[in-house]
Amino acid sequence: MRLKQPIHLTAFRATISAALAVLLAVSGFNHSALAQEFLAGFEDVPVMSGLQIIAGAGIEFDAPSGRIAEAYAAGKLSREAVLAFYKATLQQLGWHEIDTASFEREGEMLRFSFDDSGNELTVHFRLSPIGTDSGSAKPAGTN
Repeated sequence: MRLKQPIHLTAFRATISAALAVLLAVSGFNHSALAQEFLAGFEDVPVMSGLQIIAGAGIEFDAPSGRIAEAYAAGKLSREAVLAFYKATLQQLGWHEIDTASFEREGEMLRFSFDDSGNELTVHFRLSPIGTDSGSAKPAGTN
C-alpha cells in the first residue's frame, strides 16, 4: 500500500520550488551573461567566455535555401563545459536541443563539433537550413 504525502509537505515543496524559480528570474542570473561577444553570421549565438574566435577560419553566405555560416573558436575548456554553456544559453534564445551537439530554430540547424587534438579545444560552429547539411568546410589554410 502506497502512503500519500501529507498535503502540507506537498504544498511546502511547491512553494519552495516556485520561490526558487522567482528568485533566479529576479536575480537576473543568465548563462548568456558569461558571453562577451557573438559569432559573426550567427546573429545571436554568443561566444563562451574562455573561447577565442579563430579569425579568417569561418564562412558566411546566403543560399537560396537559407543562410549558411561556419565559425571556429578555441580555448582551454572541456567539451562538457562548452556543451553545458550552449545548452543553457541557446534554450534561452529560442533554440531547441535535437541532440547533445545540435539545435534547431526557425528552419535552421546549429551544430557543434570538436577537435581536441592540440593543446586547446577547437569548437566548430555550423549553421545551415534544416535538411541541407551535407558536410562542413575546413578552416582556412587547412587541407
